[in-house]
Amino acid sequence: MTGHPYSTLPAHCFWRQGVAEAAAAELDPVVQAKFTVRRSDLVATAGSCFAQHIARHLAASGFSYYVSETAHPIFDRHIAAAYNYGTFTARYGNVYTSRQLLQLLRRAYGEFVPRDDIWLAADGRCYDPFRPRIQPHGFASEREYRADRARHFAAVRGAVETMDVFVFTLGLTETWVSREDGAAYPLCPGVGAGTFDAARHGFVNLRMAEVLADMQDALDFVRDRNPRIKFILTVSPVPLAATAEDQHVLVSTTYSKSVLRAVCGELAAQYADVAYFPSYEIIAGAPARSRYYGADLRTVLEPGVTHVMRLFLKHYGGGEAAEPSAAAAAAALDAESRRVNRDVEDAVAVVCEEAALGGA
Repeated sequence: MTGHPYSTLPAHCFWRQGVAEAAAAELDPVVQAKFTVRRSDLVATAGSCFAQHIARHLAASGFSYYVSETAHPIFDRHIAAAYNYGTFTARYGNVYTSRQLLQLLRRAYGEFVPRDDIWLAADGRCYDPFRPRIQPHGFASEREYRADRARHFAAVRGAVETMDVFVFTLGLTETWVSREDGAAYPLCPGVGAGTFDAARHGFVNLRMAEVLADMQDALDFVRDRNPRIKFILTVSPVPLAATAEDQHVLVSTTYSKSVLRAVCGELAAQYADVAYFPSYEIIAGAPARSRYYGADLRTVLEPGVTHVMRLFLKHYGGGEAAEPSAAAAAAALDAESRRVNRDVEDAVAVVCEEAALGGA
C-alpha cells in the first residue's frame, strides 16, 4: 500500500487519539499559539460574561491586565466591583455582539451619536441605554450621567490607543436595535431599565456576513489608532438565556455560537495579528461531558475556567506562568462532577446582564 496524507499526521489530528482517548482535564486543542503575550504587555478585555473570567485569571497570574477606567481611591474593592470597575478594561459592561463593539468604538470617538441618548425613570434617576446596569440604581442626575459617560469614553480611547493585546469574547448574534438609527442595545429595552416600544425597538439576529463585516470594521478601527495591537478572539461557551426567535432556545444557541465561531475562524485566517483561542470547544465540547457546567447547564464552573486559563497561559503566556498539573486539574474536575446538585451560586460570580431576560 502507498502512503497517503493522513498516514503522517500527528495524534491531535485524529478524534480517537486527540479526543476520545484523552482525559477531559488534559484536553489541549490549542496545538500552537499564533503569538506570545508577555507579562509586560497591556492586555485589555471586553465581551460577554465569560470574558470576565479571563480578566480575573490574567490579573491573578501576574500579567499586566489593563484597567483604563478605575474607581476613586475612596471606594473599597466591594463597592468598586458593584459599580463594575475592573470587571472589564473599561466600564462598558457586557459587550455581547459585534454590532455593540463597533458601536462602542465609534461612540467613544464621536463618530456616532445615538438618538436614544438617555433613559429617565419615574423617580428622576437616569440610565444609560447602552450600559443599563453599569450603575446600581442609575445616576442621580443627568449631569452626573453625562460626566460619567465622558470619563468612560475617554477611558475607552485610552485603552484603544495604548493596549498591546485585546481579548474579545463574542457572545451573541441576537440583539435589539433602535428603528430610528440602528443603535444596538445590550439588552432589550424594558429589561431592567427603559421602556419597550415596538414602534421604536426592533429585533435583529445577525447573520454571518453581518458579524464578519462588523468585526472587520472594528479591528480596522483599532488598528488605525494602534498599529502594534494583537487580537485574541474567543467565543463564549455560555448558552443563550432566552431567544426572541420563534424556535427552541437550543436551536438558537447552536446558530449563534456556530456563526460566531465561523467568524472567528475567518478573521484568524485573514489576519496575522488575529488569533482564535478555543475556550468554547474546551467548555462545551464532547470531552467535557457537560461537567464544566452548573446544574442550569449554563453557568460555567470554576474547574472549566481553570482548564481554559491553564491552556491560555501555557500557550500564549510563553511559558512564563506556572501551569497546574493535569492530575490536579483532573482531581478538581472529578470533585466538581460529584456535586451534581450544586447550586448555581457556588460558581464564581460574574455580571451577566442577559440572565435578566428570564428563564435563566
